[in-house]
Amino acid sequence: MRTIGVDLAAGLPGTALAELVWADGGARLTRLETGVDDARIVASVSGDAVWLGIDCPLGWPDAFVDFVRAHHVDAVPTRGSVDGGADWRRPLVYRHTDHVVRERIGRWPLSVSTDRLGVTALRCAGLLRRLAEDGFPVDRAAEGRLYEVYPGGSLRLWGFDTTGYRVDAARRAALLDTLSARAPWLDLGGFAPLAAANADAFDAVIAALATRAGALGAFEPPASDILDIARREGWVVLPEGPVEALAM
Repeated sequence: MRTIGVDLAAGLPGTALAELVWADGGARLTRLETGVDDARIVASVSGDAVWLGIDCPLGWPDAFVDFVRAHHVDAVPTRGSVDGGADWRRPLVYRHTDHVVRERIGRWPLSVSTDRLGVTALRCAGLLRRLAEDGFPVDRAAEGRLYEVYPGGSLRLWGFDTTGYRVDAARRAALLDTLSARAPWLDLGGFAPLAAANADAFDAVIAALATRAGALGAFEPPASDILDIARREGWVVLPEGPVEALAM
């Protein structure tokens, strides 16, 4: 089995890709690159026994899409309640899966509809089309071999202290040391210096680990009553169980 983790950004700077090969009760990091374009991401998932995890929302909130469509048609909205307040805005700002993330880790993820993250999501939409055109099975509800992952949230659920890790190389190095101690089956293959030096590369490695949780089914899938919504909005795979169990 191979798991690919992608820390996606709006452009090539900030986009990183990690590949883990799982065999014989362990995993080896065989590839870690930064400045990755869509073509290289698509090429990385060739073959059958490969799973892809992308650190980026795979869709937008239904309510946001419906509101923008209605607002586009009506210069002055003539139907529905539009008060602009915080309670009214919340369904437009956060997806169903974002509420689950907040319940699990105690904080809201970035909003795909109101944050700069939306620009990255536009790139992701194009990437999903390219993947589908190349024959990779694409869905947004974690029903196949494609997952939306959240590296920072995954680390918190595994019990790691994530304070300042995105901005501090020393914190990333310390996290890698702790990860190696807890998961001695993980061979970083000489890429530890890059993962410590570059936050995007680091998150790509964690994304590849979270993707393994998805491949093992070690996450809570969307409930049947919101499955159709998740197929449009996307669904974040939040690992269940310890990081140590990923090699089982």
